[in-house]
Amino acid sequence: MKKKLIVTIVGARPQFIKAAALSRIFKNHLEIEEIIVHTGQHYDAMMSDIFFDELDIPKPTYFLNVQEKFHGQMTGRMLGAIEDILIKEKPDALIVYGDTNSTLAGALAASKLHIPVIHIEAGLRSYNRLMPEEINRVLTDHVSDLLFCPTKTAVANLIKEGITKGVYLTGDVMHDAILENLKIAKTRSGILQKLNIKPKSYIYATVHRAENTDKENNLRDIIEAFSKTRETIILPIHPRTKKMLDKFNLVMPENVKVIDPVGYLDSLSLMSNARKIVTDSGGVQKEAYFLKIPCLTLRNKTEWVETVQDGLEKLLV
Repeated sequence: MKKKLIVTIVGARPQFIKAAALSRIFKNHLEIEEIIVHTGQHYDAMMSDIFFDELDIPKPTYFLNVQEKFHGQMTGRMLGAIEDILIKEKPDALIVYGDTNSTLAGALAASKLHIPVIHIEAGLRSYNRLMPEEINRVLTDHVSDLLFCPTKTAVANLIKEGITKGVYLTGDVMHDAILENLKIAKTRSGILQKLNIKPKSYIYATVHRAENTDKENNLRDIIEAFSKTRETIILPIHPRTKKMLDKFNLVMPENVKVIDPVGYLDSLSLMSNARKIVTDSGGVQKEAYFLKIPCLTLRNKTEWVETVQDGLEKLLV
């Protein structure tokens, strides 16, 4: 029997985590062969390579190394490169995750070649078109053939837009990843000992979105808020955030312990042992929800509305 060929598109931290859960299943499924295409959207070794190693994801067959500064240029380069791969490999379907430029580029390339598109994490909406991720997720949903929704709200969002065919309420693959990897993190991660911190004695924070980092006043306000807490804050520094701190000549206050980006197991350990979480990341706010850690999200809208409705998350308004 000829194997079904699946091409998986990844490019950012949350996608590596989600893809790991499915790749393990594909590896043991005799009728499916998977080819992984890494766009290079997150190119820092601590935000990419370490996830493949820790989560035992098969090494990408293709690494595109697309690192353009502007969204249009990045998406365009990815689109052309992915199209070339799809023409060569002739897969039976393509899988994309979430809402990154990599997601949109993969979905557009496959749909134009009449290759079925599977969108995992379909139907999410923040209804904030100023976020590039919102544009990506809306367009991806409208060219997808199978739409796997993590929540009932996501299904309802699609119905409002006239998308009913191929829609499935599947639950969240990120939850599967946390359940599987949290036990591993407890035995393998030594990050708390390395940083000399005790459980529930700190706030875990991540800051990376352009609207928070690329505007000096916004970044300055975040730094000031961190200072006013007077609590210990653990902040894995995103390359973009580090770059903008240097550009604006800004310095984090003494109560903020800035560390290099961490892998998934260390991240799980830091999140699960935090007293609170402060983030502008959609993935981290959702992980906080699954871990039942109170979360303050540095945004005024979120696509994960259930986390706010259930009272575990608050938005800046």
